[in-house]
Amino acid sequence: QVQLVESGGGLVQAGGSLRPSCEASGSIFRANVMGWYRQAPGKQRELVAHITSGGNTNYADSVKGRFTISRDNTKNTVYLQMNNLKYEDTAVYYCQVAEPRSVYWGRGTQVTVSS
Repeated sequence: QVQLVESGGGLVQAGGSLRPSCEASGSIFRANVMGWYRQAPGKQRELVAHITSGGNTNYADSVKGRFTISRDNTKNTVYLQMNNLKYEDTAVYYCQVAEPRSVYWGRGTQVTVSS
């Protein structure tokens, strides 16, 4: 089993920055993909960004140029640097770890951007 614990969400004004992180513990498969998803009220959960164990990244169009995903494999931790935050970025942000046979989710961290 893999446990994911997110931290670093919060309340920020539009134009500000946050850097949530997610630490994975347990039986972790090294060749995994770590990612961030978000879900706003009344909307479906959507991919924000993900990063492979080799460092390849993918971003949603809405966050390209503003968000940067990174990971520290020695700490089994993934980060999401969010700059120039907009009101529409307000959501619960969930960490995900995808392995060949399993997918794990964190409980989420709230990000609220005030306009």
